[in-house]
Amino acid sequence: MKLLMKAPAKINLSLDVLKKREDGYHEVEMVMTTIDLADRIELAAMNEDKIKIISHNRFVPDDQRNLAYQAAKLLKDRYAVKEGVTISIDKIIPVAAGLAGGSSDAAATLRGLNTLWDLRLTVEELAHIGSEIGSDVAFCVHGGTALAKGRGEKITKLPAPPNCWVILAKPSIGVSTADIYKNLDIPSIQHPDMNAMVQAVKDQSYDEICSHMGNALEAVTLKLHPEVLHIKEQMERFGADAVMMSGSGPTVFGLVQHDSRLQRIYNGLRGFCAQVFAVRMLGDD
Repeated sequence: MKLLMKAPAKINLSLDVLKKREDGYHEVEMVMTTIDLADRIELAAMNEDKIKIISHNRFVPDDQRNLAYQAAKLLKDRYAVKEGVTISIDKIIPVAAGLAGGSSDAAATLRGLNTLWDLRLTVEELAHIGSEIGSDVAFCVHGGTALAKGRGEKITKLPAPPNCWVILAKPSIGVSTADIYKNLDIPSIQHPDMNAMVQAVKDQSYDEICSHMGNALEAVTLKLHPEVLHIKEQMERFGADAVMMSGSGPTVFGLVQHDSRLQRIYNGLRGFCAQVFAVRMLGDD
C-alpha cells in the first residue's frame, strides 16, 4: 500500500519571543499560516521492520537526523508497530529556510502513517507526538492558520487570512535557528503586537495584517546575514504591501494583492536571488 501526502510550508505572520525557559527552549507566540509551496511525501509499506528514507536532495539526511524518520520511529516504538515503511521525500521547500519544511515533512509522515498503520489517533494526539520532534511540528499537523504558544505546541486555530499572493525569496545561505536564538538579547526585543495580529486575522483585514506583521528574530538574522536585509529592502522597493523574514530566516516574504505588482516584484527579485516563489496562502486545512 502507498500513500501520497502533501507537506506545505508555513510563514510566520508574527513571531514574538517572551523569555528563555528553564528547559532551555524559548517561550514564543506566533501567528502562522500554511502556503501553497509543498514537499511531496510518499509512504510505502514494506515487509521488513525498518524505516527507509529516500531523497534526491543532498541537503536532506536519509538517516535518523531526518525529522520524517524521527516521526515514523516515534510512532513505531510507541504503538509497537512491526511493519516497515519507505518514506520518499520530493523536496520543493528550500532547506534551512525558516519555512518549516522538515517539520512539515514530519507532520505529513505522522498523518500518513496514522492511516497506513491504522492507529486511529486524533489530530490532537498526533500534534502532541509531533511536539516531541520539533517546535513547528504540532502546527504543521493541524495546518491552516493558528496562534501557537509555549514553544510552539499550544495551538489555537484561527480563520484563514484574506487571500493574497505571497512572494518568497531565499538567499543561497542556510540559517541555524539555534545560532539565532543564541544571539538573541531578550531585554532588547521589539515585541510585535500579537493581539492586534490575531484580531486582524479574525477580522479578515488585509491592511491590518500588513500593519502588524513583526518578527522578534529578524533583527538578529539581519545583523548576522546582511544579504537577508538586502532582499528585504529590494522587496520593499519593488512595491510589496508588507515584507518580513519568516521564522529564523533566511527566507524573506512579501504580501501582495495585485497581480500586476506581483510580476514586477517576482521578476525584480529573480535578477539577484536564485530561489524565488510566488504562491497563495492556503489558510485553511
